[in-house]
Amino acid sequence: MTSTWTEPANTATALLLLGRGADPSSEKGVDCPGELPAPSDPDLVARATAAKAKLGSKVFVLGHHYQRDEVIQFADVTGDSFKLAREAAARPDAEYIVFCGVHFMAESADILTTAAQKVILPDLAAGCSMADMAQLQQVEAAWEALVDAGVADSTVPVTYMNSSADIKGFVGRHGGVVCTSSNAKTALTWAFERGQRVLFLPDQHLGRNTGVLEMGFDADDCVLYDPHKPSGGLTQAQLGEAKMLLWRGHCSVHGRFTKSSVDEVRMRVPGVNVLVHPECRYDVVTAADYVGSTEYIIKTIENAPAGSAWAVGTELNLVRRLGLAHPDKQIMFLDRTVCYCSTMNRIDLPHLVWALEELAEGRLVNQITVDPKTAAEARSALDQMLQLP
Repeated sequence: MTSTWTEPANTATALLLLGRGADPSSEKGVDCPGELPAPSDPDLVARATAAKAKLGSKVFVLGHHYQRDEVIQFADVTGDSFKLAREAAARPDAEYIVFCGVHFMAESADILTTAAQKVILPDLAAGCSMADMAQLQQVEAAWEALVDAGVADSTVPVTYMNSSADIKGFVGRHGGVVCTSSNAKTALTWAFERGQRVLFLPDQHLGRNTGVLEMGFDADDCVLYDPHKPSGGLTQAQLGEAKMLLWRGHCSVHGRFTKSSVDEVRMRVPGVNVLVHPECRYDVVTAADYVGSTEYIIKTIENAPAGSAWAVGTELNLVRRLGLAHPDKQIMFLDRTVCYCSTMNRIDLPHLVWALEELAEGRLVNQITVDPKTAAEARSALDQMLQLP
């Protein structure tokens, strides 16, 4: 059996099927945006094509996997956040790096590119709820709690790529490292060679899944640090005894998948393979057949045999694109209530056209810059990641 994705019109019935509003069983802050973004004016395709042609080699467009197709078609390279930042750094001759992603990704590109290059984010409101869950003032307060408990010197901070430049800078100042979803185990191994515990920022699920399922820790070795409570809601004894201090943060898309989603799709589709991202909750990851990064998900689907069925627990645009690219396989969204990343989808074709046309006319817009001190400290943590085996 094969299936492809057909995007329904914005009718009342379609919006009901797409899961308009919030899911009361989801984690706090995990909502569905409701309506699918309306398709852009077809004339914008011609305008984007003309503006990009006028800019020529002066512009390099990066497109994250979670972007909608109308944007992805103009990307010179597609990938996850770290791959795109590295691709930007590998294009020193491009005067403008137009990053079709979210704010923390553009910051990383600015850190890794040359001073002469300018990183552009087509919509400055394209943020990341997970990255926003760890603010510098909160993390500094957490470190002070570790100092008061006498364990800061034996703690190594590790931050997920999905964090702000401020947080990457903090980690760099304290001798830590940045990680991705594909090298989190390697980064944690490096950290535990240098300390007794890790402060893992900002995604609790990636930290827990890696620590317990890949590092062999017990669930009790991982404690949740809540930045909204004094000392994270933990005693000094708990701070000292824990191997992993997990920041209370999560992805608003991956966090919505539940164990019942897995159970339901297995009942509905016999023989289905459940493939999820490690940003999903622990009970979802342990119930799945395959777990891995965005690039892993793509490669797994590409290499899957024809006729196989896959329920994929990651962002809607990527799942939809995989379904269209592989019509010989049955590919579906893991949860019946479809939910896309609303902040990622702020980068639409109208915003991209505006940015490209402004640049083509010599007007610099929406430049993302990281101050030199923060950039240097964040670069230290990023470079340490690049040196990992």
